[in-house]
Amino acid sequence: MSHGPREDARTSQTPPYGPAAGTPQAPVLVTGATGRHGATGPYVVRRLLEEGRNVRALVRRLGERTDELAAQGVEVVVGDLHDRRSVVRALRDVETAYFTYPIDAGVVVAAANYAAAVREYGAPVRTVVMSMGPAHPGHPSDRGRDQWLAEEVLSWAGLDILVLRIAAAFHENISVLHGRSARERGVIRNCFGNTPVAWINAEDAGELAVAALMHPERFDGPVCYPPGAEEADHATVAALLGEALDRPVEFEPIDPETWRQELVELAAIDTTGVVNPDMAGHITAVAAYIAGRGPTRPADRDELRRLIGREPTTLRSFLLAGPATAG
Repeated sequence: MSHGPREDARTSQTPPYGPAAGTPQAPVLVTGATGRHGATGPYVVRRLLEEGRNVRALVRRLGERTDELAAQGVEVVVGDLHDRRSVVRALRDVETAYFTYPIDAGVVVAAANYAAAVREYGAPVRTVVMSMGPAHPGHPSDRGRDQWLAEEVLSWAGLDILVLRIAAAFHENISVLHGRSARERGVIRNCFGNTPVAWINAEDAGELAVAALMHPERFDGPVCYPPGAEEADHATVAALLGEALDRPVEFEPIDPETWRQELVELAAIDTTGVVNPDMAGHITAVAAYIAGRGPTRPADRDELRRLIGREPTTLRSFLLAGPATAG
């Protein structure tokens, strides 16, 4: 989820942005390459490979997902953003990197380790940071405030960063948070109220990251707010889910604490590992903020199209294609 108060881009440090995308032979270091939520990380890897770039993935452990990466020609390096030494090793010959962190505790420490590793590495590394709109020191979400502080750490360290604070919710949030209840009970429940939300597809978000890595001249840095493709409230989402399921689906507004508790219960049975108690607290804080008419950024399909170089995916096409209704 990616809505938050407006904040002007910091002006204390302005890294050089231009057409250079790094030496083609130099590997692009990608964190989050095995990410599950929306598969944004794997999408970034695939697109970089399609663009002819060498890719090095920093992963915490080996397994089926890393085997798939290796089969694509990705150099897989075992390490952890909480282990500075492993990040230093992963940075060998790297000129550009993609930094992301799940909605969970620990992003500030991860950023500090990454920043220290880049400084120890000693060569310039242009880093694209996948962020979210709630990254703001005054946001009610703990994770939003942590993300802002992590980005401040990267800036204080003097790193060359381009931060993508995507000001929209992922389509895939609907699948993760509401797919089960829509299928089983014909209802989606949350505390967004009737306020419209800006939406973006995870692959479009991944395409933003690829564009920032390959075509940084398209972005105003070091902090920018790529928009969603469209806006829709959750009653509209429920209606589209009903159309996809061929049965009525209703939206039921509930209070933040009730929804947070429901998400904690969902986390206990979520086999994907996407939903966790931290995410539950974050998403309910964001939803309550939006329902309370906190300032957000509007969707802008034309601007998103310009940034990613293709037509963005619509909410309707995503939902009718079935990911949110598959059981």
